[in-house]
Amino acid sequence: MPMNRSASALLDSGSPLAERLGDFQPRVAQQQLADAVEAAIRDKAVLVAEAGTGTGKTFAYLVPALLSGRKVVISTGTKTLQDQLFQKDLPLVRDALEVPARLALLKGRANYLCLYRMEQTALDGRFETREESERFQKVRDWAARTCSGDLAEIAAVVASPALRLRVSSTADNCLGSDCPHFEECFLMEARRRAQEADIVVVNHHLLMADWALKEGGFGEVLPAADAYILDEAHQLPEVAAQFFGLSVSSRQLTDLVRDCKFAYFEEAGDLPEVLESTDALAKAALDLRLALGVANRRAAWSEVEAVPEVAAAVATLQDRLAELAALLEPLAERGKNLELCGKRAAALHETLGRMLQPEADEEAVCWFETYQQSFILRLTPLDVSRQFRGHLARHRAGWVFTSATLAVNNSFQHFIRRLGLGDDTRTLQLDSPFDYARQALLYLPRGLPHPSSERFDEAFLQAALPVIEASRGRAFVLFTSYRALHHASEWLRNRLSYPLLVQGEASQARLLERFRELGNAVLLGTSSFWEGVDVRGEALSAVLIDRLPFASPGDPVVQARIEAINRRGGNSFMDFQLPLAVIALRQGVGRLIRGPQDYGVLMIGDNRLLTKSYGRIFLASLPPARRVREQREVAAFFAAVAAEAGT
Repeated sequence: MPMNRSASALLDSGSPLAERLGDFQPRVAQQQLADAVEAAIRDKAVLVAEAGTGTGKTFAYLVPALLSGRKVVISTGTKTLQDQLFQKDLPLVRDALEVPARLALLKGRANYLCLYRMEQTALDGRFETREESERFQKVRDWAARTCSGDLAEIAAVVASPALRLRVSSTADNCLGSDCPHFEECFLMEARRRAQEADIVVVNHHLLMADWALKEGGFGEVLPAADAYILDEAHQLPEVAAQFFGLSVSSRQLTDLVRDCKFAYFEEAGDLPEVLESTDALAKAALDLRLALGVANRRAAWSEVEAVPEVAAAVATLQDRLAELAALLEPLAERGKNLELCGKRAAALHETLGRMLQPEADEEAVCWFETYQQSFILRLTPLDVSRQFRGHLARHRAGWVFTSATLAVNNSFQHFIRRLGLGDDTRTLQLDSPFDYARQALLYLPRGLPHPSSERFDEAFLQAALPVIEASRGRAFVLFTSYRALHHASEWLRNRLSYPLLVQGEASQARLLERFRELGNAVLLGTSSFWEGVDVRGEALSAVLIDRLPFASPGDPVVQARIEAINRRGGNSFMDFQLPLAVIALRQGVGRLIRGPQDYGVLMIGDNRLLTKSYGRIFLASLPPARRVREQREVAAFFAAVAAEAGT
């Protein structure tokens, strides 16, 4: 076994990994990253490493992780990458290096089939539609075959959120060791394997949920490790803020109502006031949704808390939760389900009270979101650096934070400051090995109005259309707002000679599948298509971005963070808004060139890149593609590419 060789040596030509892959090409940047990760694990140091697209950062951290012989937790930003690591990349590298490491995959509990919940749903037997009933039967058939219980195996079957909820558990309704299926529980088995494994693959949501549990004094979900490698690390500040905060949603309330009724019929049945109380709670939740207005909305709680209807609805909801908790408390001895429901009602009452207490918390913002039939109330911390720093201090280990986009103007200070990583943090910035000067063109069209102009949307589309024609479709058009996307959809539909795919008309996975199949489509998308989307080859030859992706100052969390920074004497634009926008733009730009043979044009319609002083920071953070201003140069670029390819 090649245990005595360095990580970089095992990423060189002639290594077992190179022989296994066949078409492996050594990359200096990949070897540099591997050595840095190896040193961070060995020294129990903190490393922040940016590795440009094409560096091969996955192998660069997997090789030293496997060679270390230590317990390593690898966390990713998406379940897609998590599955790819566990099912493909990790076994490949492990087998090539002949390292006898045990691997485990662990997801949040909602990703696993709960045998007890499935059984109760079957006993209930009520479904909204025949299709839902048929889907449930497919779940039962699969349950008899699956070894992992991972619902990703039948993702299409449980695509319905309602069905997924009925066959998985939550921390609130899990019976734990009192469950009749505890010994065969898929989640418990996955956690057991994670405890015993050498390498555990998780995702950021599970990692942060685990930290939040520890913060609240509860037991751990994840095993302690000697090293933590966090890929797609640019997502961490926002994910951490979500899990270190508090929330109460209409879904939690309706789930509680449903579970209370089931527990009542199973474990009580002789106290009709329980049903009356749950019905009153359901009505209170509905009344609050109605009081918050008809439209879908995202706003600070301070904007509505004084509205009489909202204040009355919240007070009633708190009263109904307190009444239900008090009613269920003496019934706990009748059964575990009734006991859990009582605790959930009490916990929701306490959480709601903490969120809405009149004392202003300058370190957090209370806000709400409404959808067609639901709502979420949230209390979000404005700064997670203290909690993050505390967890790193408590877990003496090697910490590696890596992504293709962490630096702003070649500096990591923004990322380091947001996570409170400290002055001794090691940093490494590695450029992409792609030849952007040859493979890509940056087109900044002349004459477009300021992005705030009412003429901008149509002017951008007028400039975009010749680019799309020159690229023969094969384009992503990315927007910073749904309003602009919908306008573009209407404007382009009768002007394009290529298939048009629009976010919202199908799932993201289906849209990408169609985009690849068609080979000449134009896809319109917003934020979810700016990152984590990988289309290689000719199918994607142009990425067009309407505006610089500054977060909306009207967003309640963004607004509160701006106010907090300014209150402390900082510069909210330079310290927060600009770095966030630069990283978001770099993510969007990164969709274009995904391989050494890719080519394409990047068009950005926002003239602030050239008219504002901060535009230089954006431009300095983009790949070094040749910059042009005229559409004819775009046409010439595609003509040259076609001539070279002989098409």
